[in-house]
Amino acid sequence: MGSDDGAETLAGVGEFEVIDRLVAGRDQPSVVALGPGDDAAVVLAADGRTVVSTDMLVAERHFRLDWSTPHDVGRKAIAQNAADIEAMGARATAFVVAFGAPADTPAEDALALADGMWHEARLMGAGIVGGDLVSAPQWVISVTALGDLDGRKAVRRGGAGPGDTVAVAGQLGRSAAGYELWRTGIENFEELRQRHLVPAPPYGQGRVAADNGATAMTDVSDGLLADLGHVAQASGVGIDVSTHALGTDRDAVADAAAAVGIDAWEWVLGGGEDHALVATFCGAPPDGWREIGRVLDGPAHVLVDGAAWRGNPGWQSFD
Repeated sequence: MGSDDGAETLAGVGEFEVIDRLVAGRDQPSVVALGPGDDAAVVLAADGRTVVSTDMLVAERHFRLDWSTPHDVGRKAIAQNAADIEAMGARATAFVVAFGAPADTPAEDALALADGMWHEARLMGAGIVGGDLVSAPQWVISVTALGDLDGRKAVRRGGAGPGDTVAVAGQLGRSAAGYELWRTGIENFEELRQRHLVPAPPYGQGRVAADNGATAMTDVSDGLLADLGHVAQASGVGIDVSTHALGTDRDAVADAAAAVGIDAWEWVLGGGEDHALVATFCGAPPDGWREIGRVLDGPAHVLVDGAAWRGNPGWQSFD
């Protein structure tokens, strides 16, 4: 987004005044002992361990400002980082954000970005405790997420065993569907279009999975099969996914797939950025989770209905 005539810009307002506006009036959660305003924040970690993850969003690569509002971008930046914390069986407590943008960026866009971040953080009871603001040739957002295990053992990718149940919390295929609808200019299916702009991780279900003995877990950022491939590799097992169990996901995007002219399974199995959670359990999955497959003996591989999948393998960062 460029500067409108007469609008305040980041350069015109100045770094420190913009930062003051970004942090003014924000209520921090109880885990934040010291918020923005000093050289660093202080965040309590009652568990004695801190779960840490970081991710970046780059304009034209991870979002487009002719599709997304700054508020949407802010929500997405927080959501995708929070999903990584959820996937460890933890709860997100705080976020640190670095934002780079051209000097002529309207100051109101930076404020809307921050509002979106705070909107999403509040959904999980977390806060934004600090960050940085720099000049850059395009929008770049880097988020570091902090989380607390609350005494739980971290759920890793490498614990799945043969005979385990594979289960999902959240929805699949929606973001990929929305992307194609935006790309092809099809203006119907507004809910799917919006889901590409703002994902909906199943907040709290990572802790539910951990409390119910999840043996392995990850979030679906690159695509269901790609991310299950990480679990299979780390655990040294095979995984077989049932399309019958994923029928509701296919049905949800089938009409959009027909409008675009694509097989809906490409989105459900290979589409990324839904930030659902996928986990393995020794028995039946808990409430909020649905069974979608089984863990097999190794070597590491992922099957669909007992056969190799020949379609979209999922997101590749450097393609």
